[in-house]
Amino acid sequence: MSAAKNCANTAKCACTYPDCPRHGKCCECLRYHLAHDQLPGCCFPPEAEKTYDRSFAKFIEVHGG
Repeated sequence: MSAAKNCANTAKCACTYPDCPRHGKCCECLRYHLAHDQLPGCCFPPEAEKTYDRSFAKFIEVHGG
């Protein structure tokens, strides 16, 4: 799992949260958000991501559920 800890994907990271400590660290980000019953920002279109509502309900709302 050490390779995952060194994951750096900043070029493709869609998160706009200021000073996010997990920016570009997909594995850490996913682990964090799932532990908080959320999804990471990359699961949302840009306008929805900017609201910082990472809930499953918001995901269903924006994806036509």
